[in-house]
Amino acid sequence: MDFGDILDAWDKQTARAGKKRGVIPSDGGEEQRSVDPMTAWLRVNGVYDKDAESPEAGERQAAERRRRLRTKKPDAALDLHGLTRDEAWIAMETFFEESRMKELEKVLLIHGKGNHSEGEAVLRRAVLQFIEKCPYAGESGHPAVELGGSGATWVLLKATVHGK
Repeated sequence: MDFGDILDAWDKQTARAGKKRGVIPSDGGEEQRSVDPMTAWLRVNGVYDKDAESPEAGERQAAERRRRLRTKKPDAALDLHGLTRDEAWIAMETFFEESRMKELEKVLLIHGKGNHSEGEAVLRRAVLQFIEKCPYAGESGHPAVELGGSGATWVLLKATVHGK
């Protein structure tokens, strides 16, 4: 019995409601108690209660994902050495869009420590500003020394829904 059958049964039962509510004659001429079509469908197919799921389970899964990704090596890296702030920004926009399309989970931005800059480290600041504004960027931090230490920043990409 599919939902269309249930609706047909519902319409028939509703039409008979004026005659004798809740009673359907059987083939033998005897009367038998009817079951509401919606109740019959629910008995066969059951009910999925999305509210019964614990919100803590979802939070636990998200925490486990973040913990796993923090220790994972980056899926891709972008070296920004030698670029101006504006060039680096454009490169990061392209890199993050491509990373999102490839469904990467973690990326590395290599910006350097700013030892050759006059004043503050221009690219490091640009990377931080970009991460704050980028809708795909999630948690970030500095990798181990062998991956660049404070001269690089890893970024966890937010999980995407297919087709968006």
